[in-house]
Order: sequence, then structure tokens, then C-alpha cells
Amino acid sequence: MRGKKKAVWGILALLCILACSTMTVFAADEAAEYVPKMYASFWALVPPIVAIVLALITKEVYSSLFVGILIGGIFYSGFTFEKTITHVFQDGIVGVLSDSYNVGILVFLVVLGIMVCMMNKAGGSAAFGRWASTHIKSRVGAQLATIVLGVLIFIDDYFNCLTVGSVMRPVTDKHNVSRAKLSYLIDATAAPVCIIAPISSWAAAVTGFVEGEDGFSIFIRAIPYNYYALLTIVMMVVIVCLNINYGPMKLHEDNAVKGDLYTTPDRPYATAEEVIDETGGKVIDLVLPIIALIICCVIGMIYTGGFFSGSGFVESFSNSDASVGLMLGSFFAFIITIIFYAARKVLRFSESMSCVPEGFKAMVPAILILTFAWTLKAMTDSLGAAKYVAGVMDSAASGFVNLLPAIIFLVGCFLAFATGTSWGTFGILIPIVVAVFAGTNERMMIISISACMAGAVCGDHCSPISDTTIMASAGAQCNHVNHVTTQLPYAITVAAVSFVTYVIAGFVQNPFICLPIGIALMVATLLVIKNTIGKE
Repeated sequence: MRGKKKAVWGILALLCILACSTMTVFAADEAAEYVPKMYASFWALVPPIVAIVLALITKEVYSSLFVGILIGGIFYSGFTFEKTITHVFQDGIVGVLSDSYNVGILVFLVVLGIMVCMMNKAGGSAAFGRWASTHIKSRVGAQLATIVLGVLIFIDDYFNCLTVGSVMRPVTDKHNVSRAKLSYLIDATAAPVCIIAPISSWAAAVTGFVEGEDGFSIFIRAIPYNYYALLTIVMMVVIVCLNINYGPMKLHEDNAVKGDLYTTPDRPYATAEEVIDETGGKVIDLVLPIIALIICCVIGMIYTGGFFSGSGFVESFSNSDASVGLMLGSFFAFIITIIFYAARKVLRFSESMSCVPEGFKAMVPAILILTFAWTLKAMTDSLGAAKYVAGVMDSAASGFVNLLPAIIFLVGCFLAFATGTSWGTFGILIPIVVAVFAGTNERMMIISISACMAGAVCGDHCSPISDTTIMASAGAQCNHVNHVTTQLPYAITVAAVSFVTYVIAGFVQNPFICLPIGIALMVATLLVIKNTIGKE
């Protein structure tokens, strides 16, 4: 522990020396458009890598992210103090909090936190827990129910994480499922399910990046090749049914069986815990707000896509703005919930309003991490990370054509892991893939686009600075670093099998052959792991 603290203080001291030593250096005659010396080089990926490594070593995410942000600012400024500070705060933190898309997501996050607080106070969550106790009688059943609910809520990954977490947390707690395992199940049914669901915000994002082609048709045809997403679902079902736990997750699950759901001393979101009045609560007090949320969010998303202006349903989803749609949908669901609870006389208007600050406080950790993660992404963008990766991919595309899907999968994994954004990875890699294969080999283009999507989801799934990973921690009310460290071995296992399957797909190019091979490899790998653990 002392060694970790020394390492952190050493890095911070070095950063201070670097900044202060150049305190008097200012740019005299700036060009019309400033381009940092480290632009579009490997150095652009160093800030997120440092942040991720520090988070995994120190188990402390806020300072780790800020150190990464500071390094990005120093690289951008050319080691000048003034430009570093202005870039970090004005272009970074203030910039991302001024972005309308980001603000919409934060509003959605806060409203969901308020609604969860209201459902708790109204007794809806407790009533659902009582109902579930009569229908879900085992740890396996509780975990399978979490998976099923996660698969059913495929509209958006943010919505998935927070909704599934709030609904299933009381049930998994009752059956002694660790918060780390719950976060993994939530995270693994968020982005991996959304990326294979045609009616989702993710499908809309992907189709928008496929220029000059029928994006929606390509998305549909790419689903059977999206091995990481499909194999993640297979893995979840197998490890739950066969009770396979390995890596750090095994310790968390073993402790949970004994009654310790957290393992570590940290009990996140403790201030959000409410004393629940169970006297008047019924299952409908949880179910109806959730249904209202789903319906309102769908309407909100198709509204932003022009559905009420004459566009078709699918076209509206493809053109939707997820941030605005989810924000509007959650607001109207919130209003409906207030009216419903008042009519049912389970929660007075004043009691509903008292949930507003409580719900906000519950989401403060997620909001802080999201803000820092977005700021870190802004630093990498300003250093030209996208241009650097695009150049690497262009040079790799000329050779290894049959291995290109596997290579794209690895590049997508690394880029999404380092930047914490899968959508950003789509935006970088998909146009390159379309340019390489358009008009020459359509089947390889579809496989490669699918590999790009799978790699982006995989990297996003593993990254501690990913907004989806942060949301999963918030939904399960789990320590964020615990979630990342316990999930990583599981995600890497699926990634390894997916890579092998993409190598096969590059040569075979047939989904009816490759997907069954991938599933067989996934199950066989898990059986070998289970057998190995049993011998220890």
C-alpha cells in the first residue's frame, strides 16, 4: 500500500515540476490554428493509458483520471503552464459540460436517480422484492432474471444499466449475489445487447457512420458476425448455470455467499440508502414507472428522429438523438410517476419532491467519473488520437486481407479501451473499412464492420473510463474499480475467443459455420476453466 502511495505522489510531484518549470513560457505568436507537436502520434494515447493503469494500481478513480487529463493538457500545450491550465479547464472540463449531448445524458442520469429514489420510498422496490422472493428462489434464478431483463431492455445502454440495476439489486442482494457480479451482468447486457439490437441508439449511431451505403441493411447483416456481443451472452448464461467464477470475481462471490456483498470496505452510494415504507407499496409501483420510462424514452427517441414529421419508425430510430430523446422521455416518465403515486396515495407530492436532491446525490459519483472521462477523451481528441489510429489502419489495410477482421477487432479493442468510447471508435474505424472494401468485397466489408463494432464494445466493456462501465457500477451501486477488476478477466476470455473466431471468419466468410464454431470454442474454454479451478 505504501509503495502505491509513493508511486502516486511521485507522479503528481513530477507533473507539478514539469508544469512549474515551464511557468514562464508562453506562446508569443500563435498560428491561426494551433497544432501540438505530439499531434497524431502514439503520445496521444498515453494520457488515457496512464489514467487506466493508475486506476487499476491505486483503486482510486478520480485522481487517476485527473492525472491522465493533466498529462494530456501538458502534451497539448508543449509543456507550458498557462496553456495547460486553460486547455484542461476551458477546453476540457467546461467544454464537455457545455456540450448539449453530454448535458442531456447528465439530466437523464439525474432523473433516473430521482425515479429510483421515488420507487424506493413508495415501496415499489420492496414489493417487487417480496414478489420475486416467491418466484425466484435461488442465486442462479436471480442472475438469470437479471440477464433476461437486461436483454429485454435493449433501447439504450445507459437506460439498461440504471433500470436493470434498480430493479434487480434488491433481488440479487436477497440471494447473496455480490455487487461485483451484478455489475458484470448489467454491463454485459448493456452495450453487447444494444449493438445487436436493430432498434436501439447504438444501431442509429453505427448506421450514421456508414456513408455511401445502406447503413441499416449493413447493420442487420453484420449481426451474425458480431462475435464479442453474441459470445458474451453465451458466456453469461454458461457461467451462471454452471457456477463458474474465476479471477477476482471468485473472491467476491465466495464472500457474498457468506453475507459480504462488497468484499472491500468501501460501501458506495451509502447516502442514497432510504428507509423504505413497505406498508402501501405494490409491485405496480415499480412496474408502471419502468413501463412509462420505456415507452416515453422510445417516443422521445423517435420524436428526435422525425417520426412525427413523417419519417418511418425505423428511419426515425436511425436518425434519433439519443441524448435528447432519453432526456425528454425520462422527464415525462418522471411527471407520470409523480401523478401516479399521488393518485395511489403512496407518495405525496412533497415526498416526491424530497426525492429530487436525494436522487441527485445518489448519482454524484457517476456524474463525477463521467465528467472526468469525457474530459480525458477531449484531451486525446485534441492530441489527434483519431488521426493516428486512422493512419495505422490505412497502412495495415494493404496487406493481410483475410486477417483484417481480426486485426480490426484488436485495434477497436485497444482504441475503445484507451479512450473509453465505443461510438468514437465506430466513427474512426468504420469509414476506413468502408473505403477499403466498398465495391470490391462486400462480404469482407460486412465482417470487418462487425469486427469494428465488436472490438469497440469489447474495449468499452473493459475500460474503467467508459461511460457504460461507469453506469453499470452506478446501477449496481458497486465500487467502480471493483467492477472493473472483476469484470476484466471475463471480458478478456470472450475477447480471446472472438479473436480466434474472426481469424476463421476472414477465411471462411460464412456466418452459419463461424458462429457455431465460436460458440463451441466459448463453451469449451469455460469448461476448461471450470475444470482447472476445480483442481486447485
